[in-house]
Amino acid sequence: MDLHPGEEVIYSGHPSWRSIKAFYLSGIGIGLLVGALCWLIVSPLSAVLVFAVIAAVTIGVGLLKRIFTVYTITSDRLAIQRGGLSKRVAQTRIDRVQNVSTSQSVFDRLFKVGTVDFDTAGADGGNLRFEGVDDPPAVAAAIDQAQRLHAEQLQRSGSASDGL
Repeated sequence: MDLHPGEEVIYSGHPSWRSIKAFYLSGIGIGLLVGALCWLIVSPLSAVLVFAVIAAVTIGVGLLKRIFTVYTITSDRLAIQRGGLSKRVAQTRIDRVQNVSTSQSVFDRLFKVGTVDFDTAGADGGNLRFEGVDDPPAVAAAIDQAQRLHAEQLQRSGSASDGL
């Protein structure tokens, strides 16, 4: 994300590896199931190889999902960027963020991750969501900090133009 003049990054991060634990566990489970079938039908060596390939692909895909998702909070904007070869970016101005809420399921609390929802102003009903972040209250505090910094910047630029 290219920054505007005077814009500061308050928070930048990726989903935690702990947040896609269900994806990892299901991939490993499928690998075990397919490996067990290969053990019974073909041979033990093929079973181990099939399990290893499925586990490696699961871990690789999970890693790519995490790496290619970037959450950013700046003094002017809130953005979510997804994708490696093709990119999708959803962003809004920081002054359009009206409500910030965090949520953590029991398992999220055990794994110390959660979701931060940002309700934004406007008719489009566009809401942004940072899923699987470490320390959701800290991300919510970063939004508060960004909004305060944005207000200070507006106040300074207003004061500078009043003096002319």
